[in-house]
Amino acid sequence: MTVLMEVKNLSTRFHTEDGIVHAVNGISYALHEGETLGVVGESGCGKSVHALSIMGLIPQPPGEIPTGEVIFRGRDLLKLSKNQQRLVRGAEIAMVFQDPMTSLNPVLTIGRQITEALKLHLGMDNEQARARAAELLTMVGIPSARERLDDYPHQFSGGMRQRVMIAMGISCNPQLLIADEPTTALDVTIQAQILDLVRRLRDKIGMAMIWISHDLGVVAGLADTVQVMYAGYIVERGPVKDVYADPRHPYTIGLLGSLPRLDQKNDRLYSIEGAPPDMRYLPKGCPFAARCPYRIAKCDENPSLLPVAGGSPEHISACWVDVRNKEVKHESSYA
Repeated sequence: MTVLMEVKNLSTRFHTEDGIVHAVNGISYALHEGETLGVVGESGCGKSVHALSIMGLIPQPPGEIPTGEVIFRGRDLLKLSKNQQRLVRGAEIAMVFQDPMTSLNPVLTIGRQITEALKLHLGMDNEQARARAAELLTMVGIPSARERLDDYPHQFSGGMRQRVMIAMGISCNPQLLIADEPTTALDVTIQAQILDLVRRLRDKIGMAMIWISHDLGVVAGLADTVQVMYAGYIVERGPVKDVYADPRHPYTIGLLGSLPRLDQKNDRLYSIEGAPPDMRYLPKGCPFAARCPYRIAKCDENPSLLPVAGGSPEHISACWVDVRNKEVKHESSYA
């Protein structure tokens, strides 16, 4: 498969009155054309910040991207000017944000907000843009689409607003769509409808997708690859089936163990003890060590991501311990 985007050693931090917050800490990965990547982890692990960094939406200051490259179709997005980044956003990479209630401008009609990108990136005139906007609203399941172009966001339900956001995201047929927890504010019925819609649109357009979520169940049914983040680091990554069936990082094991399952009748759900580290004062070693039941002395050093023993080459984990066999990995593995 052809690599569409490659993230190399990306770091993002924020300067605050209380100190420097290290939100993303040197992450690297590749995304292939047509691939759906699920990014999971608890709140504050860097999922959304890493996506905003890719999109060039980190406010500077207080934000800063001290290291990293984001190579997209041969260009480093981080080195583009603000105007060049604006031309990429929407046309080649689009983003659907978490809360449709606040992502749409309340004083502009839906039609105005959809047609803006069509005029900017595709050079359409007003009539062409309105026709395309109505087509997009129909595509995402909004009835009487042409009539609704002149409605305002408050005249739409939460689910309908998220459909509008998705219509805006796919309006210029981007090669990559980033969705930042787009179903979090919706009830489960609407959530299922939105997920089905996204699957159909993804397959129809053939775009790659980064789906950011804390819902492991949603990622299991949507993504090809899953990436687990903790304290700004990637701690495990691999094909969804491999990671879910055979998790190799203690944090991933804890996340999956905390999900209720129909095939198990435990009285209590598993919980991960302790709390995430303060992102102003990151530990020098493994960021999960303080909460880890497998902790050893070697955890004072932060391990690299390497292929897991007995797994597929794409399944990588950052842990000194082979948790499946409860053995310490040989140091030469990390040489």
